Amino acid sequence: MDSGIALNGLNLVYALCTLTLTTLGLAIVFGLLGVMNMAHGEFIMLGAYAVVVVQKLGLPLVAAVPLAIALCGVLGWVVERWLIRPLYARPFDTLLATWGLSILLRKLVEALFGKGYQNVESSAAAPIAFLGTSYPAYRLFLMALTMALMVALVLWYRRSNAGLKVRAMTGNPTLARTLGIDTGKLATRAFVIGVVLAGLAGVLLAPIIRVEPAMGVDYLLSAFFVLVVGGLGSLAGLASGIGMIGGTQAGISGFVDQTAGYAAVLVLSILFLWLRPQGLHGRR
Repeated sequence: MDSGIALNGLNLVYALCTLTLTTLGLAIVFGLLGVMNMAHGEFIMLGAYAVVVVQKLGLPLVAAVPLAIALCGVLGWVVERWLIRPLYARPFDTLLATWGLSILLRKLVEALFGKGYQNVESSAAAPIAFLGTSYPAYRLFLMALTMALMVALVLWYRRSNAGLKVRAMTGNPTLARTLGIDTGKLATRAFVIGVVLAGLAGVLLAPIIRVEPAMGVDYLLSAFFVLVVGGLGSLAGLASGIGMIGGTQAGISGFVDQTAGYAAVLVLSILFLWLRPQGLHGRR
């Protein structure tokens, strides 16, 4: 295989996998609960700073995983219980509330770590020979992990009892409650799982990105564009949105530049909002 073709293909797969990791948490919260969590990017940022903290303490980077789960899990429960739950029937208010939360989290991190970049020292960028080209081993690990995660999610959603309850709550919350499903508890779990997944995405990406307080904004926008294009409430919508947004951005950025890639994604999202607001696979 030609090394240039292999490298371009690997870079495209990596871009799609990265987009999947950073979108999955928002897809759960927005798709299942109808809550546009404007602090989604900041939860990714908190996960990345968990890696910074364990590095400063001289601990192995893997210690950031339980730290991020604990931090985002507790914070997610508090936010859902005291901020989101009273506003479920007022989606615009939840947007404003979580936007305020995003600013608060960003400023707290700035106060603790400063506004500058934090570099995570890791051998993750070390390349290995793969498909006739040299490619970072850690990126290959992220690709494999993301694919395994998506397969596990599909199996859980389609075949587990918990997945059945989630589908029932998403399809008809009132009927689900009459059947004895505790939709309040299920909503809390979905929100906590969504923010924990965002935090874990930050942990996984920290060794290969620059960590700084404003890093979450780009991830929030990309995740939102994916959900606009793909639609809410289905794995097919998530997959198609990731494919269209990730493929468009990677393709245009490769042929022109990164700014043109962002512009193309923005135009595509606007067209979907105008012509097909429910997305490709959204619930009507």
